[in-house]
Amino acid sequence: MSKRVVSLLPSNTEILFALGLGELLIGRSHECDFPAEVSSIPEVTRSRVDSQKTAGEIDRDLKGILKDALSIFEVDTKLITELDPDVILTQAQCEVCAVSLKEVEEAAESCGLGADIVSVTPKRFADLWDNMFEIAMALDVEEQALPIIKGYKQRCVDIIEKVCMNPDKKSVVCLEWFDPLMTAGNWVPGMVSLAGGEALLCEDGKHSPYIDWDKVTAADPEVIILMPCGFTLERTLADAESLKKQPGWSDLQAVKNGKVYAVDGNSYFNRPGPRLVDSLEILSEILHPTLFERKHGKTDWLEVR
Repeated sequence: MSKRVVSLLPSNTEILFALGLGELLIGRSHECDFPAEVSSIPEVTRSRVDSQKTAGEIDRDLKGILKDALSIFEVDTKLITELDPDVILTQAQCEVCAVSLKEVEEAAESCGLGADIVSVTPKRFADLWDNMFEIAMALDVEEQALPIIKGYKQRCVDIIEKVCMNPDKKSVVCLEWFDPLMTAGNWVPGMVSLAGGEALLCEDGKHSPYIDWDKVTAADPEVIILMPCGFTLERTLADAESLKKQPGWSDLQAVKNGKVYAVDGNSYFNRPGPRLVDSLEILSEILHPTLFERKHGKTDWLEVR
């Protein structure tokens, strides 16, 4: 019997569709926006933070909410009760990114739901395969999932094989937030390595750290990639103007050599779902343009001028 699913994390929703199980989704978070057909599915969460504010204002609002021991997200327990799912997909990775596991458990208990709660904790790129299989197991489609996961893995192998033939590993700084400044941690450093680069000022599998601007100038990376969490490419390009005002910006070798890039972090790098493979392809196109033909368009990544 098919199971009814509520997903509270965009990457889990994307995994569900990648596995060919989109028809099982009956409820989603307000941030689940891919693929396009999810727009007709009821939203069961909303955010207390206005994403249209500046990066600095968003950061202050987030810290204020967490300081007051409040959740950044509100869960519509009444609607979830009415939907009566068999499985709820959530996460235990980041309280800022989505509803926390504790909140989901409390909501399910208060609603008297008997749903199975599947929580993922992606920290590194390779966790993607485990998360996909874990969700497949919860929905009893392990055999169906294996060839799909293998197909995604093969795309990664194609990149790694080409990169191994090229000894040129460019130094890279990936910025995940501009005010205050943060570099991209978790799965991003490992992906940079797979794509033939060396990620600076961050550590694979660790949360994204706050840094001072002088650390960026001291590192003087060959490539800078801008990927603010939750921002579209258009928003990233607009906010990148603030970085150009930082002292020493024009002296960075990445800036001098035209090696500063903006990507659609909201669609790709920020979400630990199947489109991390697309993100790896984007990194390879940026870092090794002579090795990889560009497949991703100007709505996915652009050079910052």
